[in-house]
Amino acid sequence: MKSLFTSLFVLAFSFSQAQTFTNYTDADGLANNGVNCLDVASGDVMWFGTQAGVSVFDGTNWTAHNTGTDAGFVDDVITAIKVLVNGEVWIGSDFGAAHYDGTSWTTYTETDGLGDNRVKTINELDNGNIVFGTNDGFTTFDGTVWTSFGTSDGLPFGGVTSALSDNYGVLIIGTSLGGVTISDGGFTEITEDEGLLNDKVRVVAIDDMNNRWIGTSDGISVYNDNDLFIEQHTRMFELPAPDTLNPVEDIKIDSEGNVWVGVYVDYLVTEGGVSAYNGTDWVQFEPADGLVGPVVRQLAIDSQDNVWVATSTGISKISDVDLGGGSGTGILNSGEISALKMYPNPATDQISIELPLGNEIGQIDFFDTSLRLVKSEPLIQNSGIIKISVEDLKMGVYIARIGNSVSRLLVD
Repeated sequence: MKSLFTSLFVLAFSFSQAQTFTNYTDADGLANNGVNCLDVASGDVMWFGTQAGVSVFDGTNWTAHNTGTDAGFVDDVITAIKVLVNGEVWIGSDFGAAHYDGTSWTTYTETDGLGDNRVKTINELDNGNIVFGTNDGFTTFDGTVWTSFGTSDGLPFGGVTSALSDNYGVLIIGTSLGGVTISDGGFTEITEDEGLLNDKVRVVAIDDMNNRWIGTSDGISVYNDNDLFIEQHTRMFELPAPDTLNPVEDIKIDSEGNVWVGVYVDYLVTEGGVSAYNGTDWVQFEPADGLVGPVVRQLAIDSQDNVWVATSTGISKISDVDLGGGSGTGILNSGEISALKMYPNPATDQISIELPLGNEIGQIDFFDTSLRLVKSEPLIQNSGIIKISVEDLKMGVYIARIGNSVSRLLVD
């Protein structure tokens, strides 16, 4: 098992694998090569939301849904799509949402109770309710009643980009400008002030250990379900200079616990692709390997662990992937990470730390939010409580670590 110290400085690797790329474009039957979103239905039937309506692919045949063929279809530019457990489908657009019951489409807008017509994401919660992330907040729908939440309810400005239940049914909300909001009888935030890489959150994914993988415009921050920081990943995908940090478009986790990430940057040049984390290394897939294009929009994983990639130039299916050694999400599956008990927090000049039982590490390390080691102190004893001066640390957020015990520290 890789140590936490090593995990804090994850290296990105790009090497050839025995994977197979199968690409689909409008020449194959896709409605439009500009694919914004996708989801998997029973039997691995794929639903794609494009710039020209919805395309459904059963592995052989393509079926189209759009304003020209379907009454009640909301708009042809699809921004979000979700296949429900019962097989029904919701789509989102800038003009509202539409529901497909298997036979016909019904459009819903602000007039019906949707909080905002500009829908960014749609998901099905554990209780069966549908949640819509919009430009103004999020709305839940139980089949009868629409309930909306916005800035007046405590949400940050900027809209909701991701909304899902964690493994215990807690609603996790990613926002475009205000970090992550956790709705559990109230709103709790994870932002840059708590060590988040960037408040511009694109997506949140939950692994089997209920850890939150938060994809931002600067990379990934990982927190456990007690909001304890675990690690950062900022270079999953190697980009040409001067680009280093990875803007994350989507995160999905396969049945083996491997973390798949879509990355795309358009600065001096257009670069992007998909990277997979096996718990040890990041493995990179890009157009040179066979990916249909660099502008990755969203990912989906089917029952066979095939990875489907929506891009601005079509669809890629990545199959027969061997990620090598690794162990899924690595240290996150070990169950050995614990909280480091320290006080006061925030601190000004000194902190008291309750050392972990059985501690055999001879020092405490402090990292800044970029995971640079900024301070180390030897431990005089291996049990009990010690006092550490933090007067030499500038005001800000730090991560303190002793062995496999970590905690966030605010110095003011």
